[in-house]
Amino acid sequence: MTMILQVDHVTKVYGQSGEKQYRALRQIDFTVDAGEFVAIMGASGSGKTTLLNMLSTLDQPTSGHVFIDGQDNSELKGDKLANFRSQKIGFIFQDFNLLENLTNEENIALPLSLQGVTVKQINLLVERIATRLKINPILAKYPAEISGGQKQRVAAARALVHNPAILLADEPTGALDSKSARELLETMADLNQNDQVTTLMVTHDPFAASFASRILFIKDGKIGNQLVKADQSRKQFYHLLIDQLETGEL
Repeated sequence: MTMILQVDHVTKVYGQSGEKQYRALRQIDFTVDAGEFVAIMGASGSGKTTLLNMLSTLDQPTSGHVFIDGQDNSELKGDKLANFRSQKIGFIFQDFNLLENLTNEENIALPLSLQGVTVKQINLLVERIATRLKINPILAKYPAEISGGQKQRVAAARALVHNPAILLADEPTGALDSKSARELLETMADLNQNDQVTTLMVTHDPFAASFASRILFIKDGKIGNQLVKADQSRKQFYHLLIDQLETGEL
């Protein structure tokens, strides 16, 4: 199995030496293989957002290393880091982060435009991912003209249009109603299972986490227990997760 993500002894400390410091991450170690769907669960302040910033290359660890598709992120700076991020990482934000002055089609195409992809190839790739996510009818509209669930599908299309090595999702259902949230999660699970989209999702929501094949739990900046779905149904996995959360086993 090909390893897509390797997090090796990652520690993140905020504050200068000699001053009061805050240790947000403490010797984090885990891997994600190609085709996995991994969820990271943790309460507010547990370190999950800091960890996601390390994985997405938006921030650098104080010590330790993050490897994506075999590349050590700490070795990249400036334009090389920006190019790596735009080619290897897809990101779905909680609040969509769509540009309101661009059509949905233009929002999806933006990562390809920034990479200098030809117009012909952009049109082909946008059409392909829009068809996969069933959003062709809204491509000509603007974000303000569509629902929250549709916005998140557009955001997902933008994150996937360049075929990244890994899809990172930060509380992707946080701004959605329950129906739209379920539809998005089912789409993410379908993309993972049928298109082998390697996915890592940060969430505090047990329902969202139950769509993953493996759940890692972060607390006080450390990865502790994990749950593996194995041959359970999503519903069974959800009930197992709830039971263990309620009994304090996680």
